[in-house]
Amino acid sequence: MGKMNPGKKCEAPAPDSAAILNALPDPVLVTAADGRICYANNAAEQLFHTSVAMLCERFLDEVIPHDSPVLLVAERVRRSGNSMSQHGVHLETPKIGGHLLRVDGAPLPDRPGDVVLTLKEQSIAGKIGESLIHRDSVRSVTAMAALLAHEIKNPLAGVRGAAQLLEQSATPDDTQLTRLIVEETDRIVALIDRMEVFTAGSPLDERGAVNIHEVLERVIAAGRAGFARHVRFIERYDPSLPPVYGNRDRLIQVFMNLIKNAAEAAAADDGEIVVTTAFQHGVRLAAPGLDAPLKLPLVVTIQDNGPGIPDDLRRHIFDPFVTTKRGGTGLGLPLVAKLVGDHGGVIDLDSRPRRTVFRVMLPVLREGGDGE
Repeated sequence: MGKMNPGKKCEAPAPDSAAILNALPDPVLVTAADGRICYANNAAEQLFHTSVAMLCERFLDEVIPHDSPVLLVAERVRRSGNSMSQHGVHLETPKIGGHLLRVDGAPLPDRPGDVVLTLKEQSIAGKIGESLIHRDSVRSVTAMAALLAHEIKNPLAGVRGAAQLLEQSATPDDTQLTRLIVEETDRIVALIDRMEVFTAGSPLDERGAVNIHEVLERVIAAGRAGFARHVRFIERYDPSLPPVYGNRDRLIQVFMNLIKNAAEAAAADDGEIVVTTAFQHGVRLAAPGLDAPLKLPLVVTIQDNGPGIPDDLRRHIFDPFVTTKRGGTGLGLPLVAKLVGDHGGVIDLDSRPRRTVFRVMLPVLREGGDGE
């Protein structure tokens, strides 16, 4: 490697600050002391669906809701003169839809009162990382299910049989106890049977072209006829979507669980579930049994207007035995996470009062007959 010449300056002209900011993928806004937007880069123009010229004629609270933490970050930076960041900020308007952001605010030293705001979309890498954590949790249930099936179910059958033999010669008082033993034994076996589904078919043995809208229509029809009678469904489908590369029965199982949970959580007086399908670009994830990473361009979202998932449970909602339901086993969502993972997909959650969204990203079928 040759020696560097410390006295030689870069011959290329330095780009101006506007060119640098416009090259950034994240929206950047600069607000003046009175809250007026005095600069916006190209990414901000795309986020707000408004030209830079129009943005710079408006105040920050005209393009961002009055109760948004973005305004609070800007005000705190302006008052303190210090930089600050806030994670998990929800920004939603009818024009731009919903976004989960990290907001970074910093003062401009040479312009007192001016604040630079960077709005960073929650990275898909973080969502994939969380999905892989969910998979690790499910693997622990898989191992536990196999252990329980082997080490506990056989002895339980013996206990049940012994209780039934005792019942033949027991007094009426003792018969109540033997029946209790049989019933509790059956309950434990039923729980183990539910856990054994985690050990079956991973990775998926049979996969092919699946019309995701047919899957959703079947699940919604079952819901309307039974568990979701009280709920209004809103279906927003992209009819141009290609088939999913997956297992039809397993996908029915995934969305049956998600829509049933949404129906149970939906508001009692005006329960509503919004089911959306869409296409996105640029997401890849390694899938079990495949050499190349899968693209995950197909997105299905299930949204309900229930009370939301408590903060202390949100990060663990896909872990085994974690549940918000009275008397629930906490195995439904771990099973969903397992089945989505078996497809090489990703599931993530965004929840707050009156808006809980489960988002499932799946591979589509490519010309060779497998996923892409």
